[in-house]
Amino acid sequence: MPPAIPSLSPVDAWLAARGWDAFAFQRQVWQAIGEGRSGLLHATTGSGKTYAVWLGMLAELVRRHPPSARAAEPLRMVWLTPMRALASDTTRALAAPLRDLAPAWTIGQRTGDTPSAERARQDRRFPTVLVTTPESLSLMLTREHAREELGGVEFVVVDEWHELLGSKRGVQAQLALARLWRFNPRLVAWGLSATLGNLEGAMATLCHPGVAAGATAPVLVQGRIEKNLVIDTLIPPDPGKYSWAGHLGARMQQPVVDEIARSGTTLVFTNVRSQAEIWYQLLLEARPDWAGEIALHHGSIDKATRDWVEQGLKDGRLRAVVATSSLDLGVDFLPVERVLQVGSPKGVARMMQRAGRSGHAPGRASRLTLVPTNTMEIIEAAAAREAMLAGRVEERRSPEKPLDVLVQHLVTVALGGGFRADDLFGEVRSAWAYRELTRDEFDWAVAFCERGGRSLTAYPDYHRIVADEAGVYRVPDRQVAKRHRLGIGTIVSDAAMQVKWLSGGHIGTIEEGFIARLRPGDCFYFAGRLLEFVRVREMAAYVRKATRNKGTVPTWQGSKMALSVELGDAVQAMMQRGARGDFGEPELRAARPMLETQARLSRIPTPEALLLETFRSREGHHLYLYPFAGRHVHLGLASLLAWRLARDRPNTFSMSVNDYGFELVSADPIDLEPVTSRAVFSTDDLLHDVLASLNSTELAQRRFREIARVAGLIFSGYPGQPRSARQLQASSGLFFEVFRKYDEGNLLLGQAQQEVLSQELELTRLRATLERLLGKNLEHAPLRHPSPMSLPLMVERFREQLSTEQLSSRLDRILRDMERDDS
Repeated sequence: MPPAIPSLSPVDAWLAARGWDAFAFQRQVWQAIGEGRSGLLHATTGSGKTYAVWLGMLAELVRRHPPSARAAEPLRMVWLTPMRALASDTTRALAAPLRDLAPAWTIGQRTGDTPSAERARQDRRFPTVLVTTPESLSLMLTREHAREELGGVEFVVVDEWHELLGSKRGVQAQLALARLWRFNPRLVAWGLSATLGNLEGAMATLCHPGVAAGATAPVLVQGRIEKNLVIDTLIPPDPGKYSWAGHLGARMQQPVVDEIARSGTTLVFTNVRSQAEIWYQLLLEARPDWAGEIALHHGSIDKATRDWVEQGLKDGRLRAVVATSSLDLGVDFLPVERVLQVGSPKGVARMMQRAGRSGHAPGRASRLTLVPTNTMEIIEAAAAREAMLAGRVEERRSPEKPLDVLVQHLVTVALGGGFRADDLFGEVRSAWAYRELTRDEFDWAVAFCERGGRSLTAYPDYHRIVADEAGVYRVPDRQVAKRHRLGIGTIVSDAAMQVKWLSGGHIGTIEEGFIARLRPGDCFYFAGRLLEFVRVREMAAYVRKATRNKGTVPTWQGSKMALSVELGDAVQAMMQRGARGDFGEPELRAARPMLETQARLSRIPTPEALLLETFRSREGHHLYLYPFAGRHVHLGLASLLAWRLARDRPNTFSMSVNDYGFELVSADPIDLEPVTSRAVFSTDDLLHDVLASLNSTELAQRRFREIARVAGLIFSGYPGQPRSARQLQASSGLFFEVFRKYDEGNLLLGQAQQEVLSQELELTRLRATLERLLGKNLEHAPLRHPSPMSLPLMVERFREQLSTEQLSSRLDRILRDMERDDS
């Protein structure tokens, strides 16, 4: 073991030449790296995490391999980034000290955006330092001589570990790390994050392969750099007594424009792409003279346009950029002074992440201003700020042994030199997600890759691996190998269509389902332009510039972000202040008319009490409950309660949900006794009742589409020849039915149902919510009129049934009736 390194003379000299000095936490990381220890660095955004790990690793590499004036070292260090957009920024940051301390060493990128010429160069010889993504690293593991090419890797950094940790992409990274640790047991791996609640668990998940192999215990380093983080709220001029989703959205147009006008470079974040398109148009409508000074950025826009926007931000040429999570992560935009968040961030970690995009340097203040689109979001803003100050950040946890990712990995390793089952079983178990994988499950996955399970034995396309006489599994078919390499990855989205100008040129991608609803001549906003749809040809939607003034906005699949547990608790605590008459926070003063109206017509929900509201209207009998558990849990909870209430007394319910509660509506009276006695919240037979209350087969079949694609059962098509969403759905549906009928023991079917319960319905959180509700006092408030809390749930349901004009008329009538009775 090398001696401890209190200072690194080449690195210190390099820093001193720039007038910089290392922070204590950076030296702590250098010390651990010099001792050969892996770990997790958790530090404020913009505090110097990148150089904390890179300079330590570079100094150690220089010590181990003194640079030659001419020869470059082989691949020694891999930097994993969750987003291709971060690769260029990261490469520039790493290149600066590399040029001075080891000028002959090379650095490169390998992502989906890397040009073919650069890939070919790397295929001949990898650079010394490689910035890549989990998908591209897995592709490198499919190379026949992967062990020889990657066995010299001594350091791995996983940037933005929180972004990968809770997803199958994180599991893919775990498996790749386990492979690299097998190649080189002395490998040192570090994760970087600024927004994690469960630090020890996150570190254990990342470093588990090394620990399992007998490496020194990992190190958790927290960089506590004093940074001024300002979170405030753009208070609407008149929030009113009643509000619903989007109610205040367009009314905030002028206040947002005024904030941008008086600020430096500003990022305007929205939670979904359609909202980003809307706000870009709202800004241009208010200030047409800003054309060319404001821009739009989201993942569906053409890469060249996104690159132009990112460069404009770095150069300070843009006044404002409207963006989604495509600009959430570590890209360094020093000119950004201000961040506006339209709508609730729905989580404390996401708010902190976005706030860190401004003042992205040590010593500079970060400022985020929340722009509420309804009155409850005004309260959420104050709650989020309070939760952040108290350090209540959401936890991220790894999925447990997803077998579709394992099946993909088995074929990957079989391509990359082959494997023996006994050896690979131990290696896979060293990855945290598979630490409880049984040998039977592993053997099933191997047999599935080898023969396609019981139902696909007769089809050679699904005999992907074959064992030779020595028991080494390899992929013998070149076509199978090609399809596998094209399908590597765990990011699964609905089929996307190219959007192209009729005159030539590419604009971006859009979901096939949206285009399928358009007729020639229809207009829609996309990439900040009003386009007219002309035709579809070969999976491309051809458009031209529209001459009309009106258009719709594309919708992208994917559920809305749900309120986190931490933020839900903080919102209830903030509302309790209002119930006690404490309106000290500016947000509570703005929401006071709504809270006082809620108290007058009903009650204000608090952490100790569960509010039940009932209401009778022309539509029937309404029941409202407010657990503040997020829309995903409320969907499962509403379905469960409806099923349980109708089990003993037949009834038919319709429902709506939001992040705060849910509504059940029926034509016949609702028996309230099981609710008021709280029997309906029992956790007994919960799994059975949840499955009975939903079309669980349809939900599992939908989830199976993703699993089938990750596991390589269905092929998305060759470059330039993608298969349509309809074809992919038909293929996965056929597999689902075949497995159900002829291969009931197929573990991928069980995984589909498990993912429905754990991810879509959040069964664990649903059970915890029921247990919390059983411990609360229940307060029943019969309503004469919809309350400020119940009206948004009515609006959610109306939106499914009514046009925008009909909805507006219905709401106007409801509000007039309430005002008349109140006066």
